Amino acid sequence: MPVLAEEMASDDDSRTIIVTGVSEGYVASNSVTATKTDTPLLDIPQSINVVTREQLDDQAHHSLSDVLRYVAGTTVGQGEGNRDQITLRGQNTTADFFLDGVRDDVQYYRGIYNIERVEILKGPYALIFGRGGGGGIINRVQKSPKTDVFYAGQASVNSFGAFDVSADLNAPLNDVAAVRLNAVYENLDSHRDFVGGERYAWNPYLAFKLGADWNLGLSYEYVHDDRTTDRGVPSIATVTGQPNTPLRGYRDQFFGIPNINRTKLEAQIGKLRLDGQLAENLQFNGTLLYGHYDKIYDNVFANGPATGQNGTVVLAAYSDPTKRTNFITQGNLVWDVQTGPLAHKILVGIEYGDQKSKNRRTNGTLSNASFNLANPIFPTVAFNVPARDTISEVMFFSAYVQDQISIGEHFDIVGGLRYDRFDIEGVDQFPLIDRPFARKDTKVSPRLGLIFKPVESVSIYGSYSQSFLPRSGDQFLSLSTTQENLAPEKFTNYELGAKWDVRPNLNLTFALFQLDRSNATTPDPQNPLTTINVGKTTTKGLELSVAGRITPKWQVHGGYSYQDAVLAGNDLVRLGQVPKHQANLWNRYEFSRRLAAGVGIIHQSSQFAAIRTAASTTRLPAFTRVDAAVYFNLSDAIEMQVNLENLFDATYFSDSHNNNNISTGAPINGRFTIRAKF
Repeated sequence: MPVLAEEMASDDDSRTIIVTGVSEGYVASNSVTATKTDTPLLDIPQSINVVTREQLDDQAHHSLSDVLRYVAGTTVGQGEGNRDQITLRGQNTTADFFLDGVRDDVQYYRGIYNIERVEILKGPYALIFGRGGGGGIINRVQKSPKTDVFYAGQASVNSFGAFDVSADLNAPLNDVAAVRLNAVYENLDSHRDFVGGERYAWNPYLAFKLGADWNLGLSYEYVHDDRTTDRGVPSIATVTGQPNTPLRGYRDQFFGIPNINRTKLEAQIGKLRLDGQLAENLQFNGTLLYGHYDKIYDNVFANGPATGQNGTVVLAAYSDPTKRTNFITQGNLVWDVQTGPLAHKILVGIEYGDQKSKNRRTNGTLSNASFNLANPIFPTVAFNVPARDTISEVMFFSAYVQDQISIGEHFDIVGGLRYDRFDIEGVDQFPLIDRPFARKDTKVSPRLGLIFKPVESVSIYGSYSQSFLPRSGDQFLSLSTTQENLAPEKFTNYELGAKWDVRPNLNLTFALFQLDRSNATTPDPQNPLTTINVGKTTTKGLELSVAGRITPKWQVHGGYSYQDAVLAGNDLVRLGQVPKHQANLWNRYEFSRRLAAGVGIIHQSSQFAAIRTAASTTRLPAFTRVDAAVYFNLSDAIEMQVNLENLFDATYFSDSHNNNNISTGAPINGRFTIRAKF
């Protein structure tokens, strides 16, 4: 939630009209998202990773997947080459994304050109976010207007031929208003044959001070994204009874049809934010978000393993257009009050949403569904076999209360309850007769956290939290007659952890957790259009993270995670896209005022591409990737940098969608960036 400009300065010493967190270098000191109140990270009983704008720039990140590969405990999915998709604590999702704490659940690639920081919150917390979020959520914090004048721009090009230009312009309009405009154009290219595209977007943001104690922000974002739908390479069988492995030797080979495999998105997102002080100890904040999304993706893809190193691969195809309109509003009261020796920060809030969706799928007929690796000739395709035609409307209402209680200097309690009512109604218009469907769910989700602070800079915490996911899934595409009668999936998280602010600009965190998912379903690896019931799953693990300055010249951001994700009672059935071990570390060292260098490492142990239901389930091998960067300041206003990805040219498979859609990691490549700010 927004904070008044006078209360805090941004990291470039200019003052903001609306801000949602404080960062210095690679360190964030607080979060408004995790509790919907402005709270130091040290006092939040939850694992939270924050990637600041400075780190986004230093690593030359251009997408959420770039960002999340450097966050341990977060697995990036392929998303069928048309959307962001992640796995957090064993829970795979396409919808647990938020913008300034408001649901942003449509399937698309989110930009970071207009983002101040990215927050990764681990564990299910329906109290704050409502349904979903079983393993956690990703929140993007938007850049907001400032009261100083500046003009900033950036241009970059990489060794594959991709390039981008962006602008960040800010100006006060008068003593009580300011405007900020962020815009970007990206020409996309890749190491993969026939894979490219373009994206452009702009985001004007107006902010006003309404008297001494109130702020109003009006934001509009337009996004146009047109790119190749690339679903990678298939698997290949090795030894009977052993897992399949990704097909090697075809890193650049395209398993689709050039100019047919496309995903196109046009999105318009409007946001209004109001915050202010009703009384000395009583604050109000509210957000209204309207989004209209028009998307289609057509794709031809490998639909089975290769029959041999130079054999054949079965192909399949479909076209999938979706239209979605989101209207979401939320309002919160934050009351600071003292009752005897106890200090309370009480949050009371409501949220309402109306989401209308229309989705249709048409399968394709290929002129030749057998792709010959020895003589690769692309077939033709006609999308002419209807497979799905659904319209739906979701209306949800939530009311929640949370109390952050300080008991003297050493003990804090965070507790609360959320009531959710989730109603979905729709019509399945396929195959011949319209079949109406509906489901209503009401759930109460608790959250409880206990914090002990032996000294001011250390907190030791334990927490318990729950969330749920309705049977219509995270995209409301279908609700079969069987699913209509099933209870929602339930997520329960137990966590013990510790946080230590070694210095104000260096922090360490540690967490042990167990996340149980009951009534669990997952896409059928053999038929992704259907789901299978798997019962109860359990993910146990630990996480370590570090962020900040080791010395005045040396900054780091990194972590390690161990996750054991299995079907409860059957350790042989392992969850997909959950490597047991992940580790990453990014370093920046400043040799002088003008020259600095960076080096990073990502390690990920092997993982199954999908839930392991058979011995032949595909296993992606472990990999280690090293990145590097050099920074040079030509002047106080102009900076240059060169980033090298995969410095030692490792061959690896970065992510997957299922057993036979596996992304190949890019070979060594460089990106040159120049920035200017006046």
